[in-house]
Amino acid sequence: MKRILIIEDEDPIRMALEDDFRLENYEVEVASDGIDGLARARDPGIDLIILDIMLPGMNGFEVCKALRSEDIKTPVIMLTAKGQEIDRVLGLEFGADDYVTKPFSPRELQARVKAVLCRTLKETGDAEENYFRSKELEVDFLQYKCRIEGKEVSLTAHEFGLLKYLIRNRDRVVDRDELLDEVWGKDVVVSIRTIDTHMANLRKKLERGSVPPEVITSIRGVGYRFSSG
Repeated sequence: MKRILIIEDEDPIRMALEDDFRLENYEVEVASDGIDGLARARDPGIDLIILDIMLPGMNGFEVCKALRSEDIKTPVIMLTAKGQEIDRVLGLEFGADDYVTKPFSPRELQARVKAVLCRTLKETGDAEENYFRSKELEVDFLQYKCRIEGKEVSLTAHEFGLLKYLIRNRDRVVDRDELLDEVWGKDVVVSIRTIDTHMANLRKKLERGSVPPEVITSIRGVGYRFSSG
């Protein structure tokens, strides 16, 4: 189920949008000002943001600019009541993916949302092997970055290698010998104890916030399993 964040300060519009998207089987979160909206938008589990321009606290342009400056690539559809070209241009320059001018029909906005989500899925399809996100955990294999609830977690090279291999083989038990060969190399002599020590450190770093403690499970006498569900 896709998660949509609606950042809109007008109660009737926000509540109507929330109802409309829930009926379309989206999981919906809402915010009524820019500051709260920015905080919620940092959640890596959000799939798309509907962002009004005129907001208290921070306007939509500022929110979008802040997200992109933090390298948060969640697609954004901006809402504007003015319909002026300058609003549309500024929104796109700040990193918005699309815009809809008020007043709009629910069907139009839903169509825009589906189009942006489909386009984003297509663009990221080839990059799926280099990126993983599940709820609160986000891993960028190309940039060697790991985030939990939007906060970066510092991993050593071997910890990152273990996490990368487990994620790519998620939901199956990977034995210790396989991990040694794939992460350290077949020609490197390393004890099984080394694997367990690195894995203990990795699990301690990952199991924080609302990430479930069983995300990496130890299978006694065999190896480890990364659970995607």
